[in-house]
Amino acid sequence: MFTSRKTLLTATLAALAFAPLSAGAQDKVRLAGNFEIAHSSSVAMEQVFKPELARLTKNALQVDLFPAMQLGGAKENVDAVRAGSLLMTWTGAAYMSRIVTELEAVSLPFLFPNREIAFKVLDGNIGKLLDQKMADKNFMVLGWMELGSRNITNSKRPIKTMEDLKGLKIRLQPNETHLATFRAMGANAVAMDVKELYSAMEQKVLDGQENPFPIIRAGRYNEVQKYLSNSGHFFDFILILANKKSFEALKPEYQKAIRDAMNTAVASQRAAAAKQDAEAFDELKKKMEFTEISPAVREAMRKASAGVIDEVKKRAGAPLVDNVLAEVAKLK
Repeated sequence: MFTSRKTLLTATLAALAFAPLSAGAQDKVRLAGNFEIAHSSSVAMEQVFKPELARLTKNALQVDLFPAMQLGGAKENVDAVRAGSLLMTWTGAAYMSRIVTELEAVSLPFLFPNREIAFKVLDGNIGKLLDQKMADKNFMVLGWMELGSRNITNSKRPIKTMEDLKGLKIRLQPNETHLATFRAMGANAVAMDVKELYSAMEQKVLDGQENPFPIIRAGRYNEVQKYLSNSGHFFDFILILANKKSFEALKPEYQKAIRDAMNTAVASQRAAAAKQDAEAFDELKKKMEFTEISPAVREAMRKASAGVIDEVKKRAGAPLVDNVLAEVAKLK
């Protein structure tokens, strides 16, 4: 009898990815992500969250980690958490906008001038509101990590002006704000799962992509891309999510231990991400042809994509978007 790959993956997730917590001597939770093992988020999960949770629960609750797409890409992981066959995942926040459109309010082009302002906004009332919107969809937000400032690579030409973007087939996350921004700047924007990205660029199906420097380095995209810029068009986050119903069914002491351990891991990751970003940038400049994006060109990109904000207001709600913009303006 023929069994599809999707059916096998679903069965595997259901059987392996979430272990109901019983009265046994040692309970386990399953946590999956699509980031490479060396990425700061995966390192924080392995080296901080996992041992910290074991310490807080005196080894009664442990973690089985599945980074680097071991249980599928972002879509498979999120869908598994939503279905309750996987307890937790960590994934790009922009990806989640297909489920919770309000997340687009913090995905606006050229919104955050730096990581410090980005996290002041997310750690305040805006973050609390978005956490509630996620809860309405049965997702429990356990933390916001740094994915980072996103930058363009391509195999065709240096990006010196916005004109150089015209016609380039650029891969983006399945986030309407991101896609619309690149269309407004003249690029041919294509939504594609990251697991397909390297081969698509290698086969010249795509001209380029945009990602934070550590992701570009970890994915070895320099092997199939020649040109690198520091466009910094979006600042992106990593959401740590649990199935809300399943999480609330855990013992209260387990819930608290998971939250406390994750808070420690988030703080560790944010610090490590800033360092990893600088290191990856320096390394990539040695392997690729780097073009500095001037403030004037970045401003031209911002103006060209400004109309995207009005579209986001229609989808995510004007009051929320205006609130985000006001918070950023106060902090500048």
